Order: sequence, then structure tokens, then C-alpha cells
Amino acid sequence: MRHGKKFNHLSRKSAHRKSMLANMACSLIEHKRIKTTLAKAKALRVYIEPLITKSKNDTTHSRRIVFSYLKQKQAVTDLFGEIATKVADRAGGYIRILKLGNRLGDNAQMAYVEFVDYNEDYITDKPRRKKSRRARRKSSDAAASNIKEEKIEEISVSEEVSSAEGSSESETPSAEGSSESETPSVEGSSESETPSAEGSSESETSSAEGSSESETPSVEGSSESETPSAEGSSESETSSAEGSS
Repeated sequence: MRHGKKFNHLSRKSAHRKSMLANMACSLIEHKRIKTTLAKAKALRVYIEPLITKSKNDTTHSRRIVFSYLKQKQAVTDLFGEIATKVADRAGGYIRILKLGNRLGDNAQMAYVEFVDYNEDYITDKPRRKKSRRARRKSSDAAASNIKEEKIEEISVSEEVSSAEGSSESETPSAEGSSESETPSVEGSSESETPSAEGSSESETSSAEGSSESETPSVEGSSESETPSAEGSSESETSSAEGSS
């Protein structure tokens, strides 16, 4: 009976299961990321994380214990060297499992197994990138603010120009209206004066003509009256002379 055996046997005997997990752990230490089924990935995490914690204490006893599990000298050297210094500040959770789609054939669910500190895409502490991004954002913000200020200045200048043009236009019609109003008044006064002058000159001319005409008939009448009297006297003298003869 399997009472109390809650771990996944992976359908293998204990020797086969231990050998398989040891080989997978060595592959993970070498490549830092492997692809396997989700069940094997969960079993590998339980298997390798205690060994990583043991590698933080670099002693001969710890190396011998880890070697009894992995059975490979190069894997033990890498684990106690590079990986131990990389995960020294981490209290646990050295392995990350990323689920993938199902495998063709048996439709088994696949997953990636990787070290947390070796995946740069999920690392939050990136001082260099943050500095560069902040600098770019500041430069972009400064450029945007400069552009906004330039636009505001252009708008204010255009408004001032438009207001100046409107004031000049309003002054020009008023000046034109005043000049026009003055011009008709001057023209009206000159016209009123001109007809009066013309009328006075015409009246004077007509009066002069009337006086000359009145004088001319009187002269003509006097001359005509004198002429008949002279003719009458000459005729009477002629007739008297004829009677005496």
C-alpha cells in the first residue's frame, strides 16, 4: 500500500526516478534553463532547491552531500561557484516554472524550468536601463515642454498681431469717415457759395443790361422826336418860301 506517499512517483521505480532527477538537475545547472513536462518540473524543483541552499555553505561536507545527489563533479563545481554567488542574497525560490502548451502525441502539458536570477527579462533591478530610460524620458519631457512653450509663444504673438491689426483697422475707418464727413461739408459750403455768387453776378448782369436797354430806347426816342421836328420845320420853311414867291 502507498499510504502517506504524497510525492509524484512519475511512473518509475525509485532508482530510475532518482537518476532521472539527478540528470535533469545537472542539465539545469549547465544550461540554466530546460524544457520538460509540468509534472517533472515540479518534481525537479523539490529535488534541486535544497541542494542550492546547501551550496551557500561552501564546505567539504556540503560538497560531498551535494555530490552524492548529482554524481557529477563539474555540476558540483558550477553550483558552488557561479550559481552560489548569484543566489546568495535570495532566501528561497531559486527555480521558476513557466507553463507552455500541450505536447503533440500524448498531449502532456509542457513547461520551462529556469533559475530566477538568470532570466533578465523578469529581473526588476535594472539600474542601467532605468537610468537610460529616465534620461530619455527627461529629455523627451524637456523637448515636449520646450515645444509647448514655443507653441504658446507663437499663439501669444499671433494674438498680439491680430489685436494690433484690429485696432489699426478700427482707427483707419474712423479717420476715413471723419475725412469723408469733412469733405462733403466743405464741398457743400463751396457749392452753396458758388450758386450765391453766380446768382449775384447774374442779377448784376441783368440789372446792368436792363439799365443799358432803358437808356438806349430813351436816347433813340429823343433822337426820333428831334428828327421829325426838324423835318417838320424844314417842310414849313419850304412851304412859306414857296408862298412868298
